[in-house]
Amino acid sequence: MFTAFLIKYAEIGIKGKNRYLFEDALIHQMKFALKKCEGRFLITKTQGRIFVEAEGEFDYDETVEHLQHVFGISGICPMIYAEDEGFEKLCDTVVKYMDDVYPDKNKTFKVNCRRARKNYPKDSMEVNADLGEAILNAYPEMTVDVHEPEILLNVEIREKIYIYSEIIPGPGGMPVGTGGKAMLLLSGGIDSPVAGYMIAKRGVKIDAVYFHAPPYTSERAKQKVVDLARLVSKYTGPIYLHVINFTDIQLYIHEKCPHEELTIIMRRYMMRIAEHIAKETGCLGLITGESIGQVASQTMSSLVATNEVCELPVYRPLIGFDKEEIVAVSKKIGTFETSILPFEDCCTIFVAKHPVTKPNVNIIRRHEHNLDDKIEELVKTALETDELIIVE
Repeated sequence: MFTAFLIKYAEIGIKGKNRYLFEDALIHQMKFALKKCEGRFLITKTQGRIFVEAEGEFDYDETVEHLQHVFGISGICPMIYAEDEGFEKLCDTVVKYMDDVYPDKNKTFKVNCRRARKNYPKDSMEVNADLGEAILNAYPEMTVDVHEPEILLNVEIREKIYIYSEIIPGPGGMPVGTGGKAMLLLSGGIDSPVAGYMIAKRGVKIDAVYFHAPPYTSERAKQKVVDLARLVSKYTGPIYLHVINFTDIQLYIHEKCPHEELTIIMRRYMMRIAEHIAKETGCLGLITGESIGQVASQTMSSLVATNEVCELPVYRPLIGFDKEEIVAVSKKIGTFETSILPFEDCCTIFVAKHPVTKPNVNIIRRHEHNLDDKIEELVKTALETDELIIVE
Protein backbone atom coordinates (compact mmCIF):
# COMPACT_ATOMS: atom_id res chain seq x y z
CA MET A 1 0.00 0.00 0.00
CA PHE A 2 2.99 2.33 0.47
CA THR A 3 4.31 4.27 -2.51
CA ALA A 4 6.14 7.02 -0.64
CA PHE A 5 8.62 7.46 2.20
CA LEU A 6 9.38 10.25 4.62
CA ILE A 7 13.14 10.39 5.20
CA LYS A 8 14.30 11.44 8.66
CA TYR A 9 17.75 12.76 9.46
CA ALA A 10 19.36 13.55 12.79
CA GLU A 11 22.68 15.45 12.89
CA ILE A 12 21.88 17.43 9.76
CA GLY A 13 19.07 19.11 11.66
CA ILE A 14 21.51 21.04 13.90
CA LYS A 15 23.57 22.51 11.06
CA GLY A 16 21.94 25.94 11.14
CA LYS A 17 22.23 28.12 8.05
CA ASN A 18 24.38 25.51 6.28
CA ARG A 19 21.77 22.79 6.67
CA TYR A 20 20.61 23.03 3.06
CA LEU A 21 24.10 21.99 1.87
CA PHE A 22 23.90 18.78 3.88
CA GLU A 23 20.31 18.16 2.76
CA ASP A 24 21.32 18.57 -0.88
CA ALA A 25 24.26 16.18 -0.38
CA LEU A 26 21.92 13.65 1.22
CA ILE A 27 19.48 13.91 -1.70
CA HIS A 28 22.38 13.41 -4.13
CA GLN A 29 23.40 10.20 -2.35
CA MET A 30 19.79 9.00 -2.23
CA LYS A 31 19.42 9.51 -5.98
CA PHE A 32 22.60 7.52 -6.59
CA ALA A 33 21.38 4.68 -4.36
CA LEU A 34 17.93 4.56 -5.95
CA LYS A 35 19.38 4.39 -9.48
CA LYS A 36 20.12 0.74 -8.73
CA CYS A 37 16.48 0.03 -7.83
CA GLU A 38 13.66 -1.07 -10.08
CA GLY A 39 11.35 1.84 -10.83
CA ARG A 40 11.56 5.64 -10.94
CA PHE A 41 11.49 7.94 -7.92
CA LEU A 42 10.82 11.59 -7.24
CA ILE A 43 12.73 13.13 -4.31
CA THR A 44 11.46 16.41 -2.88
CA LYS A 45 12.51 18.60 0.05
CA THR A 46 10.40 20.93 2.15
CA GLN A 47 10.72 22.53 5.62
CA GLY A 48 13.13 20.04 7.17
CA ARG A 49 11.54 17.04 5.48
CA ILE A 50 12.70 14.92 2.54
CA PHE A 51 10.20 12.72 0.68
CA VAL A 52 10.72 9.87 -1.77
CA GLU A 53 7.79 9.00 -3.99
CA ALA A 54 7.68 6.09 -6.45
CA GLU A 55 6.47 6.99 -9.91
CA GLY A 56 4.82 3.76 -10.97
CA GLU A 57 5.78 0.17 -10.18
CA PHE A 58 8.68 -0.43 -7.80
CA ASP A 59 10.16 -3.05 -5.48
CA TYR A 60 9.39 -1.97 -1.90
CA ASP A 61 11.95 -4.20 -0.14
CA GLU A 62 14.71 -3.35 -2.60
CA THR A 63 14.03 0.37 -2.22
CA VAL A 64 14.16 0.24 1.58
CA GLU A 65 17.37 -1.81 1.48
CA HIS A 66 19.13 0.73 -0.75
CA LEU A 67 17.98 3.66 1.36
CA GLN A 68 19.34 1.88 4.44
CA HIS A 69 22.81 2.17 2.87
CA VAL A 70 22.68 5.98 2.62
CA PHE A 71 24.63 7.74 5.36
CA GLY A 72 22.74 10.69 6.79
CA ILE A 73 19.39 8.87 6.94
CA SER A 74 18.30 8.12 10.50
CA GLY A 75 14.86 6.76 9.66
CA ILE A 76 12.78 5.64 6.68
CA CYS A 77 9.04 6.04 7.19
CA PRO A 78 6.68 4.28 4.75
CA MET A 79 3.74 6.65 4.48
CA ILE A 80 0.57 7.60 2.72
CA TYR A 81 -0.54 11.12 2.01
CA ALA A 82 -3.94 12.66 1.63
CA GLU A 83 -5.28 15.89 0.23
CA ASP A 84 -6.98 18.17 2.76
CA GLU A 85 -10.62 17.45 2.01
CA GLY A 86 -11.98 18.15 5.46
CA PHE A 87 -11.51 16.52 8.85
CA GLU A 88 -14.17 13.88 8.35
CA LYS A 89 -12.35 12.63 5.25
CA LEU A 90 -9.08 12.58 7.23
CA CYS A 91 -10.74 10.44 9.91
CA ASP A 92 -11.87 7.95 7.25
CA THR A 93 -8.35 7.84 5.79
CA VAL A 94 -6.73 7.24 9.19
CA VAL A 95 -9.23 4.53 10.14
CA LYS A 96 -8.57 2.74 6.83
CA TYR A 97 -4.80 3.10 7.36
CA MET A 98 -5.03 1.39 10.75
CA ASP A 99 -7.12 -1.40 9.26
CA ASP A 100 -4.74 -2.01 6.35
CA VAL A 101 -1.50 -1.84 8.30
CA TYR A 102 -2.59 -3.58 11.53
CA PRO A 103 -4.94 -6.52 10.92
CA ASP A 104 -4.55 -7.46 14.60
CA LYS A 105 -6.42 -4.71 16.41
CA ASN A 106 -5.55 -5.86 19.93
CA LYS A 107 -2.93 -3.13 20.29
CA THR A 108 -2.30 0.13 22.09
CA PHE A 109 -1.81 3.33 20.13
CA LYS A 110 -1.19 7.04 20.34
CA VAL A 111 -1.84 9.76 17.76
CA ASN A 112 0.94 12.31 17.35
CA CYS A 113 0.02 15.31 15.18
CA ARG A 114 2.46 17.91 13.88
CA ARG A 115 0.73 20.93 12.38
CA ALA A 116 3.17 22.81 10.16
CA ARG A 117 0.24 24.61 8.50
CA LYS A 118 -0.98 26.86 11.29
CA ASN A 119 -4.18 27.89 9.50
CA TYR A 120 -5.60 24.37 9.88
CA PRO A 121 -8.91 24.71 11.76
CA LYS A 122 -7.91 22.35 14.59
CA ASP A 123 -4.79 22.56 16.72
CA SER A 124 -2.53 19.56 17.31
CA MET A 125 -4.12 18.51 20.60
CA GLU A 126 -7.60 18.59 19.05
CA VAL A 127 -6.43 16.52 16.06
CA ASN A 128 -4.85 13.96 18.42
CA ALA A 129 -8.02 13.63 20.48
CA ASP A 130 -10.48 13.55 17.59
CA LEU A 131 -8.49 11.09 15.46
CA GLY A 132 -8.00 8.88 18.53
CA GLU A 133 -11.76 8.93 19.11
CA ALA A 134 -12.42 7.93 15.47
CA ILE A 135 -10.04 4.98 15.77
CA LEU A 136 -11.60 3.82 19.06
CA ASN A 137 -15.08 4.07 17.58
CA ALA A 138 -14.03 1.97 14.60
CA TYR A 139 -11.98 -0.57 16.59
CA PRO A 140 -13.16 -0.78 20.23
CA GLU A 141 -10.59 -3.51 20.98
CA MET A 142 -7.77 -0.97 20.57
CA THR A 143 -6.72 1.15 23.56
CA VAL A 144 -4.82 4.40 24.00
CA ASP A 145 -1.44 4.44 25.73
CA VAL A 146 0.20 7.87 25.67
CA HIS A 147 3.42 6.69 27.36
CA GLU A 148 4.52 3.45 25.63
CA PRO A 149 2.12 2.74 22.75
CA GLU A 150 2.66 -0.22 20.46
CA ILE A 151 1.63 2.00 17.54
CA LEU A 152 2.66 5.64 17.31
CA LEU A 153 0.49 7.08 14.54
CA ASN A 154 2.12 10.22 13.15
CA VAL A 155 0.01 12.74 11.26
CA GLU A 156 1.83 15.70 9.70
CA ILE A 157 -0.37 18.48 8.38
CA ARG A 158 1.49 20.39 5.70
CA GLU A 159 0.43 21.35 2.17
CA LYS A 160 -0.72 17.74 2.12
CA ILE A 161 -1.35 15.45 5.09
CA TYR A 162 1.21 12.71 5.70
CA ILE A 163 0.39 9.61 7.72
CA TYR A 164 2.93 7.04 8.94
CA SER A 165 3.55 4.80 11.94
CA GLU A 166 6.69 2.78 11.19
CA ILE A 167 10.24 4.11 11.31
CA ILE A 168 12.75 1.77 9.67
CA PRO A 169 16.24 2.54 11.05
CA GLY A 170 18.74 4.11 8.68
CA PRO A 171 22.53 4.00 9.06
CA GLY A 172 22.79 7.50 10.56
CA GLY A 173 25.94 9.56 10.17
CA MET A 174 26.53 12.32 7.64
CA PRO A 175 26.06 12.33 3.85
CA VAL A 176 29.15 11.11 1.99
CA GLY A 177 31.08 13.99 0.49
CA THR A 178 30.33 16.56 3.19
CA GLY A 179 33.51 15.71 5.11
CA GLY A 180 36.13 15.83 2.36
CA LYS A 181 38.00 12.85 0.89
CA ALA A 182 40.55 10.41 2.32
CA MET A 183 42.64 7.46 1.12
CA LEU A 184 41.93 4.06 2.69
CA LEU A 185 44.74 1.49 2.89
CA LEU A 186 42.58 -1.48 1.99
CA SER A 187 43.59 -5.10 2.47
CA GLY A 188 41.76 -8.41 2.36
CA GLY A 189 41.42 -8.56 6.14
CA ILE A 190 38.53 -7.80 8.45
CA ASP A 191 39.67 -4.43 9.78
CA SER A 192 40.30 -2.05 6.88
CA PRO A 193 36.85 -2.39 5.21
CA VAL A 194 35.28 -1.59 8.59
CA ALA A 195 37.57 1.43 8.98
CA GLY A 196 36.50 2.71 5.55
CA TYR A 197 32.84 2.25 6.43
CA MET A 198 33.20 4.11 9.73
CA ILE A 199 35.04 7.10 8.24
CA ALA A 200 32.53 7.29 5.36
CA LYS A 201 29.76 7.40 7.97
CA ARG A 202 31.20 10.76 9.05
CA GLY A 203 30.67 12.12 5.54
CA VAL A 204 34.12 11.35 4.09
CA LYS A 205 34.42 10.27 0.45
CA ILE A 206 36.64 7.19 0.18
CA ASP A 207 39.38 6.33 -2.30
CA ALA A 208 41.47 3.22 -1.62
CA VAL A 209 44.89 1.72 -2.29
CA TYR A 210 45.74 -1.98 -2.23
CA PHE A 211 49.30 -3.35 -2.22
CA HIS A 212 49.54 -6.47 -4.37
CA ALA A 213 52.54 -8.82 -4.34
CA PRO A 214 52.40 -11.20 -7.31
CA PRO A 215 53.36 -14.01 -7.67
CA TYR A 216 53.55 -14.43 -3.89
CA THR A 217 49.91 -13.44 -3.60
CA SER A 218 47.31 -14.67 -6.07
CA GLU A 219 44.96 -12.90 -8.43
CA ARG A 220 42.19 -14.31 -6.26
CA ALA A 221 43.57 -12.30 -3.34
CA LYS A 222 43.34 -9.17 -5.48
CA GLN A 223 39.78 -10.04 -6.51
CA LYS A 224 38.89 -10.52 -2.85
CA VAL A 225 39.94 -6.91 -2.15
CA VAL A 226 37.92 -5.68 -5.14
CA ASP A 227 34.93 -7.59 -3.77
CA LEU A 228 35.40 -5.98 -0.34
CA ALA A 229 35.60 -2.54 -1.95
CA ARG A 230 32.35 -3.27 -3.79
CA LEU A 231 30.61 -4.21 -0.53
CA VAL A 232 31.83 -1.03 1.16
CA SER A 233 30.80 1.03 -1.88
CA LYS A 234 27.16 0.19 -1.15
CA TYR A 235 27.51 2.74 1.63
CA THR A 236 30.18 5.07 0.26
CA GLY A 237 29.32 5.32 -3.43
CA PRO A 238 31.95 4.57 -6.11
CA ILE A 239 35.45 3.83 -4.81
CA TYR A 240 38.54 4.56 -6.90
CA LEU A 241 40.78 1.60 -6.00
CA HIS A 242 44.50 1.96 -6.78
CA VAL A 243 46.30 -1.40 -7.06
CA ILE A 244 50.05 -1.05 -6.49
CA ASN A 245 52.51 -3.84 -7.37
CA PHE A 246 54.59 -3.97 -4.20
CA THR A 247 56.59 -7.14 -4.88
CA ASP A 248 59.95 -5.63 -5.84
CA ILE A 249 59.86 -3.20 -2.94
CA GLN A 250 59.13 -6.00 -0.48
CA LEU A 251 61.89 -8.21 -1.88
CA TYR A 252 64.43 -5.41 -1.68
CA ILE A 253 63.49 -4.52 1.90
CA HIS A 254 63.64 -8.24 2.76
CA GLU A 255 67.16 -8.38 1.31
CA LYS A 256 68.58 -5.21 2.88
CA CYS A 257 66.92 -4.72 6.26
CA PRO A 258 66.84 -6.62 9.58
CA HIS A 259 64.07 -9.20 9.48
CA GLU A 260 62.55 -8.19 12.82
CA GLU A 261 61.92 -4.75 11.28
CA LEU A 262 60.51 -5.94 7.95
CA THR A 263 56.87 -5.27 8.80
CA ILE A 264 57.50 -1.75 10.10
CA ILE A 265 59.74 -0.71 7.18
CA MET A 266 57.37 -2.19 4.58
CA ARG A 267 54.49 -0.43 6.32
CA ARG A 268 56.39 2.87 6.19
CA TYR A 269 56.80 2.52 2.43
CA MET A 270 53.15 1.64 2.01
CA MET A 271 52.26 4.83 3.88
CA ARG A 272 54.64 6.88 1.70
CA ILE A 273 53.10 5.51 -1.51
CA ALA A 274 49.53 5.87 -0.23
CA GLU A 275 50.23 9.47 0.77
CA HIS A 276 51.71 10.25 -2.65
CA ILE A 277 48.53 9.01 -4.36
CA ALA A 278 46.37 10.74 -1.76
CA LYS A 279 47.97 14.12 -2.42
CA GLU A 280 47.64 13.71 -6.18
CA THR A 281 43.94 12.87 -5.88
CA GLY A 282 42.95 15.60 -3.43
CA CYS A 283 42.64 13.46 -0.31
CA LEU A 284 42.97 15.13 3.07
CA GLY A 285 44.27 12.15 5.02
CA LEU A 286 44.97 8.43 5.17
CA ILE A 287 42.72 5.81 6.77
CA THR A 288 43.94 2.52 8.25
CA GLY A 289 42.25 -0.32 10.12
CA GLU A 290 44.82 -0.37 12.91
CA SER A 291 43.86 -1.01 16.54
CA ILE A 292 46.29 -0.53 19.41
CA GLY A 293 48.10 -3.73 20.31
CA GLN A 294 46.23 -6.03 17.93
CA VAL A 295 49.48 -7.14 16.23
CA ALA A 296 53.17 -6.22 16.56
CA SER A 297 52.94 -3.47 13.94
CA GLN A 298 50.10 -1.83 15.87
CA THR A 299 51.74 -1.12 19.20
CA MET A 300 51.98 2.55 20.17
CA SER A 301 55.70 2.55 19.28
CA SER A 302 55.00 0.96 15.91
CA LEU A 303 52.27 3.47 15.09
CA VAL A 304 54.65 6.31 15.91
CA ALA A 305 57.20 4.77 13.52
CA THR A 306 54.72 4.52 10.64
CA ASN A 307 53.19 7.96 11.30
CA GLU A 308 56.62 9.53 11.12
CA VAL A 309 56.82 9.24 7.33
CA CYS A 310 53.47 10.99 6.72
CA GLU A 311 52.65 14.66 6.33
CA LEU A 312 48.92 14.05 5.98
CA PRO A 313 46.98 13.04 9.10
CA VAL A 314 46.35 9.31 9.56
CA TYR A 315 42.84 8.45 10.74
CA ARG A 316 42.37 5.18 12.65
CA PRO A 317 38.67 4.81 13.49
CA LEU A 318 39.21 1.36 15.06
CA ILE A 319 42.01 2.48 17.35
CA GLY A 320 40.18 1.58 20.58
CA PHE A 321 38.18 -1.41 19.30
CA ASP A 322 38.85 -5.02 20.20
CA LYS A 323 38.55 -7.76 17.60
CA GLU A 324 35.06 -8.83 18.62
CA GLU A 325 33.76 -5.30 18.17
CA ILE A 326 35.37 -5.03 14.73
CA VAL A 327 33.95 -8.40 13.68
CA ALA A 328 30.48 -7.32 14.83
CA VAL A 329 30.59 -4.27 12.52
CA SER A 330 31.97 -6.33 9.62
CA LYS A 331 29.05 -8.74 9.95
CA LYS A 332 26.60 -5.85 10.12
CA ILE A 333 27.88 -4.32 6.86
CA GLY A 334 28.29 -7.66 5.08
CA THR A 335 32.09 -7.79 4.63
CA PHE A 336 32.95 -10.48 7.19
CA GLU A 337 32.32 -13.58 5.04
CA THR A 338 34.45 -12.15 2.22
CA SER A 339 37.24 -11.04 4.58
CA ILE A 340 37.71 -14.56 5.99
CA LEU A 341 38.04 -16.24 2.59
CA PRO A 342 41.40 -18.10 2.49
CA PHE A 343 43.14 -15.84 -0.05
CA GLU A 344 45.90 -14.05 1.83
CA ASP A 345 47.25 -10.75 0.54
CA CYS A 346 50.47 -10.98 2.58
CA CYS A 347 53.01 -13.72 1.80
CA THR A 348 54.59 -15.46 4.79
CA ILE A 349 58.15 -14.87 3.51
CA PHE A 350 57.61 -11.15 4.15
CA VAL A 351 56.47 -11.66 7.75
CA ALA A 352 59.14 -11.68 10.44
CA LYS A 353 59.15 -14.61 12.86
CA HIS A 354 59.90 -12.28 15.77
CA PRO A 355 58.80 -8.76 14.77
CA VAL A 356 59.95 -5.84 16.85
CA THR A 357 57.15 -4.46 19.05
CA LYS A 358 58.92 -1.32 20.29
CA PRO A 359 60.76 0.01 17.25
CA ASN A 360 63.09 2.95 17.69
CA VAL A 361 62.45 5.49 14.95
CA ASN A 362 66.11 6.53 14.78
CA ILE A 363 67.23 2.93 14.32
CA ILE A 364 64.53 2.33 11.70
CA ARG A 365 65.70 5.39 9.76
CA ARG A 366 69.31 4.20 9.93
CA HIS A 367 68.40 0.78 8.57
CA GLU A 368 66.36 2.37 5.78
CA HIS A 369 69.60 4.00 4.60
CA ASN A 370 70.68 0.48 3.56
CA LEU A 371 68.08 0.72 0.81
CA ASP A 372 70.04 3.55 -0.94
CA ASP A 373 68.69 5.21 -4.10
CA LYS A 374 67.35 1.99 -5.57
CA ILE A 375 64.32 2.06 -3.29
CA GLU A 376 63.25 5.41 -4.74
CA GLU A 377 63.44 3.93 -8.23
CA LEU A 378 61.33 0.98 -7.12
CA VAL A 379 58.76 3.31 -5.55
CA LYS A 380 58.63 5.37 -8.75
CA THR A 381 58.11 2.21 -10.83
CA ALA A 382 55.35 1.02 -8.49
CA LEU A 383 53.54 4.35 -8.83
CA GLU A 384 53.88 4.26 -12.62
CA THR A 385 52.22 0.83 -12.74
CA ASP A 386 49.27 1.95 -10.56
CA GLU A 387 46.17 0.07 -11.78
CA LEU A 388 42.99 2.08 -11.19
CA ILE A 389 39.77 0.11 -10.71
CA ILE A 390 36.49 2.01 -10.30
CA VAL A 391 34.38 -0.08 -7.95
CA GLU A 392 30.64 0.52 -7.55
